[in-house]
Amino acid sequence: FLPQVDSANAGRVLASDAAVFLKKSGLTDLVLGKIWDLADTDGKGILSKQEFFVALRLVACAQNGLDVSLSSLNLPVPPPRFTDTSSPLLLSGTASSDLPWAVKLEDKVKYDAIFDSLNPVNGLLSGDKVKPVLLNSKLPVDILGRVWELSDIDRDGMLDRDEFAVAMFLVYCALEKEPVPMSLPAALVPPSKRKPLSVPGAMPLIPSSTKESHQSLPPVGILAAKTPLTQ
Repeated sequence: FLPQVDSANAGRVLASDAAVFLKKSGLTDLVLGKIWDLADTDGKGILSKQEFFVALRLVACAQNGLDVSLSSLNLPVPPPRFTDTSSPLLLSGTASSDLPWAVKLEDKVKYDAIFDSLNPVNGLLSGDKVKPVLLNSKLPVDILGRVWELSDIDRDGMLDRDEFAVAMFLVYCALEKEPVPMSLPAALVPPSKRKPLSVPGAMPLIPSSTKESHQSLPPVGILAAKTPLTQ
């Protein structure tokens, strides 16, 4: 990544160059600001090579639902993902099918029981049936909208058993005060969805502009309609 933001090869990254690059992570300005403050230890508006790597590590933490703090730096996370298709990191998603699913078996049994209690039709739950369960969590509506966006992996406006488990997993993470990621971490993509999708296929979940993010993140999906969210 460094050559992309340090074209002069000076071993340092200016705030303006880093901002353009880090925005491709799909994280909010608020989160990116926090990442910059933690990485720019002396407050000079310039990152050394080491500080830039700290920033990348914090981006990866945020994308995987971990707290953006220096204490998260030692936790194991996949590499950060950026929307720039020339980025070598997109290639790191190719082995995602080998990753263990983040939803534990004992939790999946509980989520399946809730799923079955909602009377799925042909193995699918509509947004209308999922909505009361999500609202019952008392989480903010914008968070629930993002949970729906991330869990409706095949974009059909319905959740199957595995997608519902992803939604429940994200809800419980949010209830534990962990931030809901802006894009679905590779480890959270259900094994049943990995072959046709692979991780680069999940990239459109990261809004490519603020305009799009306003359209994709609000609660319209779960809170409004019977029509598929892809509209």
